[in-house]
Amino acid sequence: MLINFFLALRKYKVPVTIRELMDLLAALNGRLVYANIDDFYLLSRTCLVKDEKNYDKFDRAFSAYFKGLEDLHGMLESLIPDEWLRWEFEQALTPEELEKINSLGGLEKLIKAFQEAKEEEERRQAEQAREGKEGQEGDDPDQPGRKGPGGLGKGKKKKAKKVWDQRQYKNLDDSVELGTRNIKMALRRLRKFARTGAEEELDMSNTIKSTAHNGGMLDIKMRPERKNTVKVLLLLDIGGSMDAHVKICEELFSATRTEFKHMESFYFHNFIYESVWQDNRRRMNERLPTWEILNKYAGDYKVVFVGDATMAPYEITHAGGSVEHWNEEPGAQWMNRFAESYDRLVWINPTPQETWEYSSSVSMTQSLVNGQMFPLTVRGLEEGMNFLSK
Repeated sequence: MLINFFLALRKYKVPVTIRELMDLLAALNGRLVYANIDDFYLLSRTCLVKDEKNYDKFDRAFSAYFKGLEDLHGMLESLIPDEWLRWEFEQALTPEELEKINSLGGLEKLIKAFQEAKEEEERRQAEQAREGKEGQEGDDPDQPGRKGPGGLGKGKKKKAKKVWDQRQYKNLDDSVELGTRNIKMALRRLRKFARTGAEEELDMSNTIKSTAHNGGMLDIKMRPERKNTVKVLLLLDIGGSMDAHVKICEELFSATRTEFKHMESFYFHNFIYESVWQDNRRRMNERLPTWEILNKYAGDYKVVFVGDATMAPYEITHAGGSVEHWNEEPGAQWMNRFAESYDRLVWINPTPQETWEYSSSVSMTQSLVNGQMFPLTVRGLEEGMNFLSK
């Protein structure tokens, strides 16, 4: 059972190892939980998941694997041989209890009687559920199928949604697309602070030290404020297939504006060519030469391209490949110029990473940026920012 569960977790990208599986088996052998799916869920998550960002993956794997189980009794019954259960049961009884069972007809007869009683109870409950299910207000709420004040009605107990189906941790999942807050948290990996400008911030540690040296006479020390010194060039693909990703790109743009004080942003369509623009409403009239960007912004800028890289391959490889105008030089040549001008360059792709291999243009773009293409997810942004900050 647990081997297949282990494989299911790996299928859902939960980074479990044999070590964690052995820990779970040891916990089960120690009878920390028994025959309760809720307890087993908590125990297995504790043993198998070491990072909260994988909780949502674990919940989805758990739901898929244990779908339909109310508790572990049914599974145990199907996996443990009847002979073994009978032997274990008999070993737990005293000689007097065994003798009493034999006087009642033996263990087989007793088990059969229990099964018949259980089946009869299930039939009775089914009949009651069929008969007066609707129940009116004021009926006895203690009777099955009745609906008194606060009763459940329709002969059923309301069942709470399984905790693993509630997806409580999906916002922590580092492989999903993300909102502005999580984008900000990921982008902060790129921030580099330096003290610049006038002395306008209290230096608490030096103030205390200097005051102590002066025999307790207060000696206030100031220092320049720490400011984020990272400089970013953000170039965003707009229009066409990128229309499907407008919302997440808007959130990314908003987050970068907040996190980076030294940031310049520009737009392009499908791929980078000889011109870009800053106001999409005036894209045809107010374009900036790409050469001007390359010459104006020094090599210490971090360059971030954002786009799905989904287009016809000739849009990258050929002069005249652009779908909007005649480009004198291939887009690949312009990307090579960016790669030569800036030490750190990444491409953020809002499409699912598992689909990239099916697009030749994505593969070509990935090659042009030296493999530094990352998905627009929490993990993707963190990895991209880590690369840029090296």
